[in-house]
Amino acid sequence: MAAQNSPVTVVDAGPGRVSRSVEVGAPASELFAIVADPRRHHELDGSGTVADNISAPAELTAGSRFSTKMRMFGVPYRITSTVTALTPDSVIEWRHPLGHHWRWEFEQVDPQRTRVTETFDYRNTGTLKDTLKYYDRMGFVKANAKGIEATLVKLADRYPVE
Repeated sequence: MAAQNSPVTVVDAGPGRVSRSVEVGAPASELFAIVADPRRHHELDGSGTVADNISAPAELTAGSRFSTKMRMFGVPYRITSTVTALTPDSVIEWRHPLGHHWRWEFEQVDPQRTRVTETFDYRNTGTLKDTLKYYDRMGFVKANAKGIEATLVKLADRYPVE
């Protein structure tokens, strides 16, 4: 749940999804450009897990793969994600090697305001019942909700609505 007085709102996206949104003072194209460039993900990360990108194509398209250095519980590791959806200035989604997806949606409110929604989607990583139990018991649902909220607060601080 988003903290009181936070600009972040909880989005009910159904079982197996953690979704939050925030309205920021920037055009969708500018925000999309940051998220669609994996080399810039560390600029937005509020979770503290994203480090540098090892490799990424100059421009992502559906099917593109990019590798990222990560750190969780003090342990460094590397993942390679695959872009599963991309609509310029509107949607970008990638699949993590464990099967869950990260999705960003950009809804232009006016020329200088955009509603940004980030979703952690773990519905299709195995049987739904087992997947829901695993992600919940391992603490990923709660941790990712906090990480998304921190990321979106960071984005709102960077691009305040005037």
